[in-house]
Amino acid sequence: MDSSLNAARRSRELREVAEERLDVLVVGLGATGAGAALDAASRGLRVAAIDAHDLAFGTSRWSSKLIHGGLRYLAKGQVGVAYESAVERGILLRRTAPHLVSAHPYVLPLTPTVSARQAALVMAGYRLGDGLRAAARTPRRLLPGPSRLGPERAHTLAPVLKQDGLRGALLSWDGRLLDDARLVVAIARTAAAHGARVLTRCRALRLTGHGADVRDELTGEQFTVRAKVVINATGVWAGGLDPRVRLRPSRGTHLVLAPGTLPGLIAGLHLPIPGEANRFALVLPQADGRIHVGLTDEPLDGPVPDVPEVPEEDVRRLLEVLNGVLESPVTREAVAGAYAGLRPLLAADGRTADLSRRHEVLMGDGVVTVVGGKLTTYRRMAEDAVDCAVEHAQLAAGRCRTRRLPLVGAGPHPRGVPARLAERYGSEAAAVRDLVAAHPQEAALGLTRGDLLWSVLHEGALDADDLLDRRTRIGLVRRDRDRALAVARDAMDEAPRL
Repeated sequence: MDSSLNAARRSRELREVAEERLDVLVVGLGATGAGAALDAASRGLRVAAIDAHDLAFGTSRWSSKLIHGGLRYLAKGQVGVAYESAVERGILLRRTAPHLVSAHPYVLPLTPTVSARQAALVMAGYRLGDGLRAAARTPRRLLPGPSRLGPERAHTLAPVLKQDGLRGALLSWDGRLLDDARLVVAIARTAAAHGARVLTRCRALRLTGHGADVRDELTGEQFTVRAKVVINATGVWAGGLDPRVRLRPSRGTHLVLAPGTLPGLIAGLHLPIPGEANRFALVLPQADGRIHVGLTDEPLDGPVPDVPEVPEEDVRRLLEVLNGVLESPVTREAVAGAYAGLRPLLAADGRTADLSRRHEVLMGDGVVTVVGGKLTTYRRMAEDAVDCAVEHAQLAAGRCRTRRLPLVGAGPHPRGVPARLAERYGSEAAAVRDLVAAHPQEAALGLTRGDLLWSVLHEGALDADDLLDRRTRIGLVRRDRDRALAVARDAMDEAPRL
């Protein structure tokens, strides 16, 4: 079946789901919800997945874009969570999304504030992490091992570091996403290719043991979707649909620095946070030239917002940690944008920074709720949720197939296409090239009107916000967004005529 998502397919499939009884209804189209839709559809079940907003509207687009092996959890004795992370990282690197996930180097600078004992402990942790890689059977050619660097090599990878007192650095490798929102789009499109109905702008008003009452947010029309079992995969909003869920969300803030702010930075940086054990700030060079700096871990009190705001205190704290290692400090004015995501942590006593990232599947009244976890382990979370749904509803379904199921774009890169397109679209790059050639007007960050048209025709974008804030990340910086808005609106107007 075709993997393309667009407005015409949405209209057709909305009519279909209102008329038939499904095996599984998935609510939420972040990574876990899209993963559950793919898992269930690939087992031969009749599936629809809905979201009140868009693909990757919530937590899944606000991550550090790391696909990591859970080293931090290993340091806390959470061996099972760490091993699960390493296994899932290997699956993405080797089989399901090698076009979107690759290894990336990270440097921990050995400044005067990092003692020899602390450096030894960190390197021991890196080596344990490499042991997890081996246990997960991820080949070293895909994920190299750690090493210690002298000052000269450290400065080559990170020339922005303060040289006075620099003893060298610890080098480690981990998985890295080109774009977290694009991963969700690829999962959702692969689910659609297996027959799942993927429907954005459809809000679940109430879940029942046999479906959900739903409102089309584009028209205001309300209807009922009938299903043998419902999977609630709405992340930090899960408690609004399932009162059994107790979450303690935490806010993770990232700063977005404009291209050129940290010139010559090749590797990411791990920066120890003063006064914190096993916590590091991250400096993450992006493919678009921007630099992301994160990550706070602060509890969120009160109602859960659709889009979290970034408090100035988070900006100040991250700049303090960053500037502690730089030759030339980054000023507040150099922060071009910022974003915050909410981690759906399972409620427990203690600081949110110390809470486990394990996931949990809850069953009751015909509704399966999957909560907790993290982006790296989305596939396993989805598998566990679908296993529970199949057992509860006694569905005739095969075993999970998603360990070996490549996502859209995961095939060989076509020859003769620009590297930018190959890195972004994988095996679909040749088809996108033709659209870009016909519509070369630049939007921002090297992306063109042709890229935006592809997202409208094939990736389910329904308005300019979808294009700028999720199919691309232009919208992370307000001035880039303002400059690209007219091109995005033109793409929305033109796409139906193509």
